[in-house]
Amino acid sequence: MTTPNPLRAYAAVTAAYWAFMLSDGALRMLVLLHFNGLGFSPVQLAWLFLLYEVAGIVTNLAAGWLAARFGLAATLYEGLGLQIVALAALAQLDPNWTITVSVIFVMLVQGASGVAKDLSKMSSKSAVKLLAPTENNGLFRWVAALTGSKNAVKGLGFFLGAALLALAGFQTAIWAMAAVLAVILAAIILFLPAGLPGRMKSSEGWSGWRSKDARVNKLSLARMFLFGARDVWFVVGIPIYFQAVLSDGTAEGRREAFFLVGGFMALWIIGYGAVQAFAPRLLGGPAQSEEAITAKAITWAGLLVPIPFALALAVWLAGSPAPWLTALLVVGLLLFGFVFAVNSSVHSYLILAFGAADRITRDVGFYYMANASGRLIGTALSGASYQLGGLALCLATAGAMALASWLAARRLA
Repeated sequence: MTTPNPLRAYAAVTAAYWAFMLSDGALRMLVLLHFNGLGFSPVQLAWLFLLYEVAGIVTNLAAGWLAARFGLAATLYEGLGLQIVALAALAQLDPNWTITVSVIFVMLVQGASGVAKDLSKMSSKSAVKLLAPTENNGLFRWVAALTGSKNAVKGLGFFLGAALLALAGFQTAIWAMAAVLAVILAAIILFLPAGLPGRMKSSEGWSGWRSKDARVNKLSLARMFLFGARDVWFVVGIPIYFQAVLSDGTAEGRREAFFLVGGFMALWIIGYGAVQAFAPRLLGGPAQSEEAITAKAITWAGLLVPIPFALALAVWLAGSPAPWLTALLVVGLLLFGFVFAVNSSVHSYLILAFGAADRITRDVGFYYMANASGRLIGTALSGASYQLGGLALCLATAGAMALASWLAARRLA
């Protein structure tokens, strides 16, 4: 097999991942705001994204096996191609359908998009493990750069989705995204270097999905609760709360609220990505031992716990929306994003450090299966907790999930 130039291969993989995450962020915001405008309840909105997360659980296990069998380039192409198909299908949504039919249809399309996302993510992250330089902890630097830039692009996607919905409408926005992604896929196929690794020995079969390293399994558990803590408020709670608070009920007010909500979500994700990219410096530089970085992962997991609990208390004491509460939520959730980003970046390094090179796609797939499980739990709880107890219960549930993540991370010591 021809060995690809590492930098060229890394650049191509990163470009493909950027393209996908831009469309993924835009699609999420389009679906959330569009169906909220149609009168869907918080629980119904959460249902729209549940199959997306369920698909991620299954896909991460299957994707690791597929990449190991057929190579990382194949699964990367499959992820981008399937996202184009999902977008084209979503454009067929008929506004005359009943809510039940619409929910089922969008759930199925979101499920396909979830498969596409995790094929792309697993391929990109696994490629970094195999391409990164070994000197001066190059793995930590390359992972931080890929993950941080990806989230900045996804944040731009959130704003893009809200802006397209306000300016062009739902179907036009969907078709435009599908067309752009198709052009990017064609370019990636042409320019991705031949010989991208990823295949494993043919002797390892499907039954080897679970990691043999206890550290990978413990880290995966911490990851599951970490992303559950974010998605409990991120998926439904905060966007719908801000949409209600910032809109005056008129058509013009709704459009303005689209921009404001999309702008905040974009700012949060972009800031999150920037922190991830600089995480090696924030943690004292890349030239640290694996043990030292593991200890810092435990510390930063603990720092996340009080933030959502404090915000939940503030919402409960306020009783009703107020300008000061909105400002406090913005600042508090940005602080949550900062601490969360450091946690996420350290996890992204540790899974590649812990994972064995000869089965890296399987270990990464198992880890992101846990990630998708956390997102599934968080998505379900986001709609349910918001409908049962409003934003206060939503944030308190996030605090409980953050606490569980810290307790799981402590087992790495």
